[in-house]
Amino acid sequence: MASKIKVGIVGGAGYTGGELLRLLLNHPDAEIAFINSSSNAGNPVSKIHADLIGETDLIFTADLSNDIDVLFLCVGHGDASKFLAANSIDEKIKIIDLSQDFRLLNKATIGNRTFVYGLPELNKEAIRSAKNIANPGCFATAIQLGLLPLAKAGLLNEVYTTGITGSTGAGQGLSATSHFSWRANNIQAYKTLEHQHIGEITQSLNQLQNTFPVQTSDEKAGTANNSPSGVGGISFVPWRGDFTRGIFISSTLKCDLGIEELTVLFETFYAAHPFVTISKAPIFLKQVVNTNKCIIQLEKVGNKLVVHSAIDNLLKGACGQAVQNMNLLFGLNETTGLKLKANYF
Repeated sequence: MASKIKVGIVGGAGYTGGELLRLLLNHPDAEIAFINSSSNAGNPVSKIHADLIGETDLIFTADLSNDIDVLFLCVGHGDASKFLAANSIDEKIKIIDLSQDFRLLNKATIGNRTFVYGLPELNKEAIRSAKNIANPGCFATAIQLGLLPLAKAGLLNEVYTTGITGSTGAGQGLSATSHFSWRANNIQAYKTLEHQHIGEITQSLNQLQNTFPVQTSDEKAGTANNSPSGVGGISFVPWRGDFTRGIFISSTLKCDLGIEELTVLFETFYAAHPFVTISKAPIFLKQVVNTNKCIIQLEKVGNKLVVHSAIDNLLKGACGQAVQNMNLLFGLNETTGLKLKANYF
């Protein structure tokens, strides 16, 4: 590119804002024009994100500017739509929203802006030509990447999924289940069968296999079993883990294909997608933490298939994927600025 991409960030004080800053400060084709945070206006970025000390002299601001190419919204769920309704953002500016406000098709439009669901492994060409991106959820990303090849082959039936996530998935604000004393040496199931990401997951799977029922997040999983197609939906039980970052998913379903044929199916589907790797050895979180990777492992016992998938919830599950989408929007190689090594030890 002749000139760097000018970036604005709204909501830069939280975990996602900090990770996005870390990525963009080291991105060869991007420059940060401003970081908006009304509660931290005037503070150096390194005062809030102490890991960035010595990396930047940027200061948080309460102001906005239209002299940018792309705006990242790192605000809470429900706040992105409020922000866009309350502020005049030039139509030439592309928007990448990290909240859940515009992920579902029936909520993807606000004013003159329509958002494309930003899962590159599903919608890469649509992303390249889009102006507005709804960045996927973290659990949604990990689950979908484990199931998309099966959906494309028409092999999905009733899916039972469990997943565990680190404490950073709950955001930076303290709650009864996010502080150290509660989280340490502890796990807990939560939002059983009604997690907010179910809607976007089933919407994407239905895009590739139209017999798979779309479930809204307020539907119990069993309601999908009454779908006219007779194809079951997804039953998802998420868990809070006693670690800081990463997501590990295990999805179980019936499948008559052998493991070799399934491996070829997955490797073929992801051949053009640089951040997804199929492993024949058991996988674990340390392989993906601090990376934009998703690593998938398949296991087969009888006619039961288990698909394990692991990602970093703050990177491939949030900011890394957002930068990947920015790269696609602006015609860059999608791996630019994202070749990160896992914190193995």
